[in-house]
Amino acid sequence: MSCGKDHHTGSCVCDILKEIADAQQDVVENCCDTSCEQSISDLLGETEGGNDLDTVPVILYCKDGCKPFKGFGTHPDNIGHVEASFFFRVKKVMDDCSDSCCVVLELLRDAHCDVFNPHDPTEQKSHHLRATGICMTVDAECFCHVTCLPAISALNC
Repeated sequence: MSCGKDHHTGSCVCDILKEIADAQQDVVENCCDTSCEQSISDLLGETEGGNDLDTVPVILYCKDGCKPFKGFGTHPDNIGHVEASFFFRVKKVMDDCSDSCCVVLELLRDAHCDVFNPHDPTEQKSHHLRATGICMTVDAECFCHVTCLPAISALNC
């Protein structure tokens, strides 16, 4: 499934992100140890331990220089406090973008992490990643690589 089994947009990263978004939509709220395929199967309960999982956290890598993508945003309740993260939840892959693959991503953060502007993903705690409500729209065609972390419960805290 390296480029998604249900979507064929011509962009490997876009296909995987669409598949994750579709799988997360299918979750009713209430070969590798870790991979995008394994995380999607875990999320859908297709493997043992199916559960309250609702999110496949992803790390995206930019085409230019192949560096991990870091998103920034602020919550409307605290506009003066900008947060950053390398971990995202795919909220939606839009079909109405003309020639690109527009994706809405939500920042995932561990509430116990006191590093608000990490320099790389290893500086960020990821044990208890939670949805922040801080979203952004990106063009998935700007990314060359996606790493999926094991499926988690980021919405049902």
